Amino acid sequence: MTTTDIPAPPARPTRAGTAPKRRPKREREGAAWVFLSPWVLGASVLTLLPMAVSLYLSFTDYNLFDPPRWVGLRNYTQMFTEDPRYWRSVMTTLTYVVVAVPLQLALALVVALALKSMKRGKGFYRSAFYAPSLLGASMSIALVWRAVFNDGGTVDNLLGTGGWVNKPGYALLAVALLTVWQFGAPMVIFLAGLQQIPAELYEAAAVDGAGKWRQFVSVTVPMLSPVLFFNLVLQTIQAFQVFTPAFAVSAGKGGPADSTLVYTMYLYDRGFVASHMGYASAMAWVLLLVIGVVTAVLFRTSRSWVFYASEGDR
Repeated sequence: MTTTDIPAPPARPTRAGTAPKRRPKREREGAAWVFLSPWVLGASVLTLLPMAVSLYLSFTDYNLFDPPRWVGLRNYTQMFTEDPRYWRSVMTTLTYVVVAVPLQLALALVVALALKSMKRGKGFYRSAFYAPSLLGASMSIALVWRAVFNDGGTVDNLLGTGGWVNKPGYALLAVALLTVWQFGAPMVIFLAGLQQIPAELYEAAAVDGAGKWRQFVSVTVPMLSPVLFFNLVLQTIQAFQVFTPAFAVSAGKGGPADSTLVYTMYLYDRGFVASHMGYASAMAWVLLLVIGVVTAVLFRTSRSWVFYASEGDR
């Protein structure tokens, strides 16, 4: 018996350059969620869930040992009407923000302008000036700073003014100077912005007879305003949350005479020293709302002074 081979049907010709078939939308979304799942899980467990618990605790009386007891708005009313130290911490923090942020940004901009005009050693000096931003937030540097401004310290030996950390009028200034010393991060951002300004603008201003100061006011500041706004928002938010410098300089007491009692230190005192965690949670949420309002105001006012080259109408 013989068999006859049946020829296979010819393959359908394919067009050259035909795009591959796209995966279904649901399959693409599933793959995206798989890759995003570590971030979503981390944000949910480490951020959103603690925030929800903190919001609940702000309406309770909780001492870390007994179950929380619902008290409604009592923590907030006590905060605003019955706690004079709370308002002292608010005023101390506002003073710190008003002093530290402008000084830090001004110093960062001056150093960035100096580095931009340097011909040699720019990389070395940029790294040297940035180093305090990496070290300044540590407790060890803050303790060294306390020693420098203490009785018999470097400042006392040079100026003969005594220890700043023991004087109510100077203690907060010592804390602010530690923040100003950490100007490296905004300096690097300013330097990057300065390098993006076209040289033709300065040449045109010089042809019109503008001097260095006029070029700075009419060319540098407007073209650098988006970077200035970015640094202003970031440093303001960080200043409202200052803790380590004030804690180290005042030895954790906010003294002398509550002159360095910033908001976060008083929050720490209420929550972990006095075990009033419900009250501390309420303070944390007030701080969050204040930072949100201040940030919104900065964004709102930026429309009148921030120049974006792509818009062309400013």
